Amino acid sequence: MNATATIASARPQNMRALARANEVRLARAELKRRVAFGKVDVAEVIVHCPWEAHSMAVSELLMSQRRWGQTRCRKLLAQLPMSEPKTVGSMTDRQRYALASMLSSTERDHASSTTP
Repeated sequence: MNATATIASARPQNMRALARANEVRLARAELKRRVAFGKVDVAEVIVHCPWEAHSMAVSELLMSQRRWGQTRCRKLLAQLPMSEPKTVGSMTDRQRYALASMLSSTERDHASSTTP
């Protein structure tokens, strides 16, 4: 009888966990969509770290930008040095500002090279 009560009380917790995971997935997808369309700057996301990006890998966030693949991401992170699976929320302030400034300079370089 005790085992049945334990299983019954665990089910709502499972459902809450699944609902929370789904909420995070949907919020991340929306964030990545906004980054891809240029509505949100990645450097801003890294500096301010919204809740949906807190447990997201830095490489996943960087690759959500247009024209950013695994190679470009690795090259940028190797300059810091920072591992690809590091989460945005676990970055130190120093790492955040260093990466944000590198991203800003990369965007300036790209904009100046595409302008005639």
